[in-house]
Amino acid sequence: MKTIDQMIDDLVAREGGYVNHPADHGGPTCWGITQAKAREHGYTGDMRNLPKSKAREIYWQDFITVPGIDLLAKRSPRLAAEALDTGVNMGAPWGIMFLQTALNALNTGGNDWPDLPKIDGSYGARTDAALAACQKRRVGEQWEDVLLMAVNVQQGARYLDIIARSPTQEAFGWGWLRNRVLLAA
Repeated sequence: MKTIDQMIDDLVAREGGYVNHPADHGGPTCWGITQAKAREHGYTGDMRNLPKSKAREIYWQDFITVPGIDLLAKRSPRLAAEALDTGVNMGAPWGIMFLQTALNALNTGGNDWPDLPKIDGSYGARTDAALAACQKRRVGEQWEDVLLMAVNVQQGARYLDIIARSPTQEAFGWGWLRNRVLLAA
């Protein structure tokens, strides 16, 4: 099982160095960190020179600690890695929101575990309890694989919606679906 540090290493390698694609709403990006996010964290230099150490610090603070990826990783490193990757590409809460939505949809009308009252993108005690109940109830039934697929299906649908609303994003559609949805499944 991968540690969070290894997940960040994988993410940094996947995101690569400096990019400034004209269709990317995030603008200049380095190691997957947008210029706006870097500025929020006090970085004032050229994005081409963003140190990996600063990117890692931002990942820990905004994409791991805030949404609770560190807590999720204790129960399921695979789901944590997917939620982290989704959050970096779509916004920090999205990976956890997709997991919460899947847990609510797959609980047999609340009979297997209670619905989460709020899809808030924060992995806290209620979400952990729902995931623990799912793991216990679905032991031997590929619970983790099913949840990963449910998260990825939602992610793919959101990408298609983004593209439909903003055709300039077609420049990224194939890569999003191939690299973020298909290869993660």
